[in-house]
Amino acid sequence: MKLITAVIKPTRLESVSTALEEAGFNGLTAIEVQGRGAQAGRTEYYRGQALSVTFRTKIRLELLVTDEQLERAIEVIVSSARTGEGGTIGDGKVWVTDVAHVIRVRTGETGPEAI
Repeated sequence: MKLITAVIKPTRLESVSTALEEAGFNGLTAIEVQGRGAQAGRTEYYRGQALSVTFRTKIRLELLVTDEQLERAIEVIVSSARTGEGGTIGDGKVWVTDVAHVIRVRTGETGPEAI
């Protein structure tokens, strides 16, 4: 079992969620987060005053999958999260973590059946 974690642009949440659902992945957690990466900071203006914004708002997605579902889920996330804006950084990152044990609280099921 694997935990897929993806950090994406907030504007891509709906397309990623819809694409995952259409591909048969129903369980998804989305959390609004702040962070910085290659985009670094930026300057914004509020009432004529320049403000340095260090962190950018992103969405962190978490999705539990079986080993067999892993590659398909990653493919769906990456293709639907990509903005297609050539040369634009900030579309996000995806990483995978091994999961040793999962329990469905409602039924007590464990392992892949609990996903």
